[in-house]
Amino acid sequence: MTSVATAVRHRVDPAPFTALVALGDLACIGAFVLLGVTAGHEGIDPLARPGRVLATFLTFVVGWAITSFLGGLYTVDARRSVKRAIAWTVPAWVGAAVVAQGLRATPVFPGNAALTFFLVSVGVVLALLVPWRVAVTVVGSDA
Repeated sequence: MTSVATAVRHRVDPAPFTALVALGDLACIGAFVLLGVTAGHEGIDPLARPGRVLATFLTFVVGWAITSFLGGLYTVDARRSVKRAIAWTVPAWVGAAVVAQGLRATPVFPGNAALTFFLVSVGVVLALLVPWRVAVTVVGSDA
């Protein structure tokens, strides 16, 4: 039988570089959320409504945590090549956006599920996340 720790080690490389990658991923997601709540359709002040911003951020973080873990995006294998980094990141983010929309459809989180918002979140976050993951792959190959 495989222990939980062993299963996690196959999905997450326990190294400082992995933590840096995760922080960059969260920064990409956070940039999208901040852009969306301030300049997007909501037009709110994040300092005046931090709970709303955090709840929106959490929907995407939960989605990303699930799909990036299942997809092995925090392993050395995920950044073995630029092609692989892109091929693994794109479906993981699409899945994360699906999870986020599902969470937004509940009364627990603000917003609602909307196809247009799903498409925007996929496009904008991938425009941030893919270059980040490509850079990680290029730099990480030297690490």
